[in-house]
Amino acid sequence: RFRGSVLPKAMVFAVPSTVLAIILHFVFDRFGGAPENINTSNSLWASFTFVLGVLIVFRTNQAYSRYWEGATLLLQVRGEWLNAASSLVAFCTRDEALEESVQKFQHQLVRLMSLLYCAALQDVALVSDDELEILDMRGLDEEKLRFLVSSEERCDVLLQWIRRLVVDNMSS
Repeated sequence: RFRGSVLPKAMVFAVPSTVLAIILHFVFDRFGGAPENINTSNSLWASFTFVLGVLIVFRTNQAYSRYWEGATLLLQVRGEWLNAASSLVAFCTRDEALEESVQKFQHQLVRLMSLLYCAALQDVALVSDDELEILDMRGLDEEKLRFLVSSEERCDVLLQWIRRLVVDNMSS
């Protein structure tokens, strides 16, 4: 997978440089070695190595920081959405006359929240769609699911469906 990867951009610079280094190595070996001034310029190589080391450490530190920031935000989103779903389930009525509609609401809510988290992970992850687990889709309209699959902004669609579900079931 090269989507989102820096590998193709890096290869544009790395492959020609590698080929040039290999050619120069064989030329110097075949025609008498390297020029004299290359072996005596140790300070040039030391400076180059130092700058390269600093850049590598800086970039690695930046990548590590970004990774942990993203992981922290994903866990925070999961916690907030879990809290919202738990609150909606907890505040449902206990009236036995509405028990069936309350269960239907709770089941749809949990399934939509599962789909929402899956869609959010698909937006930020570089994995194929079939590698993320969701709850079963019983009780959800097949036409709506087809619309969701074809939609570019799945998270927005699912958030609107959840809002509509909550508004439609405010009495239960």
